[in-house]
Amino acid sequence: MPARARDKVGAVSRSGRSAVTRAPHLERAIACALLAALIAACSHVSTVRVQEEAVEVGPGLRPVAAVQANAIRGYLLFIPIGPAADLDRVVNQLMVAAAKTMGADKVVLLDFDATPDGGVWALRKLLGWRSARASGVAVQVTSPAADPDQDLGPEPPPPGAPAAPPGADPPPAPPGADPTPAP
Repeated sequence: MPARARDKVGAVSRSGRSAVTRAPHLERAIACALLAALIAACSHVSTVRVQEEAVEVGPGLRPVAAVQANAIRGYLLFIPIGPAADLDRVVNQLMVAAAKTMGADKVVLLDFDATPDGGVWALRKLLGWRSARASGVAVQVTSPAADPDQDLGPEPPPPGAPAAPPGADPPPAPPGADPTPAP
């Protein structure tokens, strides 16, 4: 047997045994699998049910759950990889949708953050990522919030606005005044 044996593709191995060659289709399959995993793992929603007496959210609201949503979008030479990672997607499509699925009416105590898209931050698109995060408490509305000034009567109209819409009942007369309208 010669000192150096040739393997399947013609390369000489140093040990005299045939070298294991890489299959190009295997490399492509691994690259596609990694890319698919990257795209599929770009967003996440976490929820946890909370006890009503443990979280203060305000009058007329009952807490249901704490919700957090994250999204990441990769970039390679300014080419986006995966779905968008902006506040609209994180807040509306992920977090509010998860809250509504859990039976909540709305989300309060909202906190959010996103990587800027312009300025010097655009250089991250060369080889980097953009991320967005939002969190809040999903609540059910049990009753409208009480008006602390309800004893003072209705609020006056804002300056420059008509006193009452057309066709509405006229305001009540002050005490001691003649209730009949003037001709």
